[in-house]
Amino acid sequence: MSVVPHAGGGKITVPELVQRKASALAAPENSNKIVCLTAYDYPTARSLDEAGVDVILVGDSLAMVALGYDSTLPVTLEEMIHHARAVRRGTKRALLVADMPFGSYHSETAESLRNAVRFVKEASVEAVKVEGGERRLELIARLTEAEIPVMGHIGLTPQSVNALGGYRVQGKTVDSAEQLLRDARAVEAAGAFAVVLEAVPRELAAQITRELRIPTIGIGAGPDCDGQILVVHDLLGFTFGQTPKFARQYANLGETISKAVREYCSDVRNGAFPSDSESYHSGSSTKSGRDHPVRISIC
Repeated sequence: MSVVPHAGGGKITVPELVQRKASALAAPENSNKIVCLTAYDYPTARSLDEAGVDVILVGDSLAMVALGYDSTLPVTLEEMIHHARAVRRGTKRALLVADMPFGSYHSETAESLRNAVRFVKEASVEAVKVEGGERRLELIARLTEAEIPVMGHIGLTPQSVNALGGYRVQGKTVDSAEQLLRDARAVEAAGAFAVVLEAVPRELAAQITRELRIPTIGIGAGPDCDGQILVVHDLLGFTFGQTPKFARQYANLGETISKAVREYCSDVRNGAFPSDSESYHSGSSTKSGRDHPVRISIC
């Protein structure tokens, strides 16, 4: 029987992230924050991975930022697996997590397990993320029992947009804050290795972070979580419409792309592209009597 070698080489693993939380609880001044971003394709994943991101999430936000839907609800299991496979090819160091899309874990546990297994077998993801707290206790326990690491997600859960009546901050009342505390404890008790806290008051997120033994990953939950995640399109300024309050924009990729395309359109229409140096010439391949290989981009 062969033995799989230790990941090593700087590879981020589930046990390492859990150990970071244990170290942070023992010595808060030495905490090592967890850096997470979403990705949906090979080049983005490779760029994030090489930049040192700890966790890459193939989020169901794919539906909105890449496929043009108004919510995350329409994206399918097949679409998520397709994009997760592309992200896998660009990810070497980071831990790869995939969202289980709406409808893929809302029926019987056995079917939900089969869908999660597909992510692991077909896309080689290292963990799956599911939304919901107490009501997902049985599911999280079953997945972890099957040795599929699970990242929880509580607070504003976008797949519940219709039940919530929109995208609103959660946990602002005493009752809702207490429910979120119960949800966080349930997710941890069920065996999740981490939990996303989305759109909750900073003070509540800090309390949950202090209480849990697993890492909390914040998105619109203040700076006191064990890590942070953003949708990469928000970070890069490549979105249409209003950017969430919590999303800091580090670039304006949308304008950069538009400017480059406008210049290209102008050059083509004016005959400035392609130039002679960007063209092939018959003499270059006939001197030796054979063609030479060239680097090309295929449309």
